[in-house]
Amino acid sequence: MDLNADLGEGFGSWPMGDDSALLEVVTSANVACGFHAGDPSIMRRVTAEAVERGVAIGAHVGYADKAGFGRRFVDIEPAALRDEVVYQIGALDAFARIAGDRVRYVKPHGALYNTIGHHEEQAAAVVGAVADYDKTLPVLGLPGSAWLRLAADAGLTVVHEAFADRAYTSAGTLVSRREPGSVLHDADEISARCTAMATGQPIRDNAGGTLVVDPASICVHGDTPGAVDIARRVRAAIEGAGVTLRPFAS
Repeated sequence: MDLNADLGEGFGSWPMGDDSALLEVVTSANVACGFHAGDPSIMRRVTAEAVERGVAIGAHVGYADKAGFGRRFVDIEPAALRDEVVYQIGALDAFARIAGDRVRYVKPHGALYNTIGHHEEQAAAVVGAVADYDKTLPVLGLPGSAWLRLAADAGLTVVHEAFADRAYTSAGTLVSRREPGSVLHDADEISARCTAMATGQPIRDNAGGTLVVDPASICVHGDTPGAVDIARRVRAAIEGAGVTLRPFAS
């Protein structure tokens, strides 16, 4: 099982989360590429620290929307979106190579992640960008999404992920952040859910039913209160269940 987190999401003098502490816990780092968050200096620092700790580096690509933290839909032309995603992967890859490694996978962020779950044109644009840059790069996403379906059709390696601290609908989609209870905060509950997901056991959906998500990677968010403590407890719980944690991308 892989444990991933969104990192490098500060900007200039404004920090976001504790990247260094989370890099001691996770096995894969989704690093912001300067569009929804991040900047060149942050990308350089986080990629260098990831390489030092043996953490796989992923390009966390998003809409060009720092003010909205990439959580607002952008009605961008598919061709322009394709170019913006290529640009972001290339920028992060440059810093990863300076640090002695390279970008190992791609994961969209926020509103882009949600949009390409169903928006065929934008999903195809992001798939096209990854294929343009490097067809060997795995792509990380939600099972059942248009993004992963089109990626598989294009010959890309698809990797299913689940979210440690997000509520799920009975259909296996994420409950909107605009709805109450969409983000979980209780560390015990989150750890138990992650252990269940890592061992193939069902979790509760927001309707009170059961759902099996069967991920290859679990995402722990780095921008929620108590994120580092939650991530440490999730890792301890998963390993305590006899599951080995390692990057899915090599």
